[in-house]
Amino acid sequence: MPKNLLTAISIFCFAVFAHAEDTAMADLFSKAGVAGTLLIESARTGQRFVHDDACSHQAFTAASTFKVLNTLIALEEGVIGGADSTIRWNGTVHEIADWNRDQTLETAFKVSCVWCYQELAQRVGAKKYPAYIRRSHCGELREPFDGTQFWLDGSLTISAEQQVAFLKQVASGRLPFRATSYATLKSIRLAEETPDYRLYAKTGWATRNAPAVGWYVGYLEVADDVWLFALNMETRSAADLPLGKQITLEAFRSKGILPANWGSAR
Repeated sequence: MPKNLLTAISIFCFAVFAHAEDTAMADLFSKAGVAGTLLIESARTGQRFVHDDACSHQAFTAASTFKVLNTLIALEEGVIGGADSTIRWNGTVHEIADWNRDQTLETAFKVSCVWCYQELAQRVGAKKYPAYIRRSHCGELREPFDGTQFWLDGSLTISAEQQVAFLKQVASGRLPFRATSYATLKSIRLAEETPDYRLYAKTGWATRNAPAVGWYVGYLEVADDVWLFALNMETRSAADLPLGKQITLEAFRSKGILPANWGSAR
């Protein structure tokens, strides 16, 4: 690995490898060549596994992880009807080809369509967001803020610890949203399903940070429990982003939460 990259990794999150509390998870980050943190917590027992506790408390731009709460808010405010409701493309060509078409709420979530959620935010109105964010304990919002940029420009920041606490409330349905809103969110968040587990997840990429930060957050439903997780990591390019899911699921395997043969057919 180039010396300058090793130097950059060493300063991210206060020398992440030196402060790792979980050796097995630290090894996954080391093998992937990225620095970051991963927090995993059982909703049933509260058992936790943490790689770099200090970094897990450090807040970063929420980026597209905010689409979880933003979806609930849009549904609650009635600015979108449901998973199949259409958001019309205005013809502006975006760098990501999947964004250059009409979207449903479900496809907008899955391809992480920024313009779609900016459109929903305009419909909701900026004034309503601070109260929703406070009630949901979804990070810290610095005011004043741009109503269609705040989750992208650093106005809304959140730590891995805060992500897990927020997602615990979402997974249990304890926040003040309608059951139909929760059901729609859950249906569009399903990222992967096997006989062993169901994975509900969201990515995020805070490119206005230096270094850029990638997120992978959500929860894993297994037979007898729900395991919440939040990972953030330094990213050098978009090519690093799949490492978030890879590290997270391999961590679940290392803890015996996923079967030992997980990934053998992949």
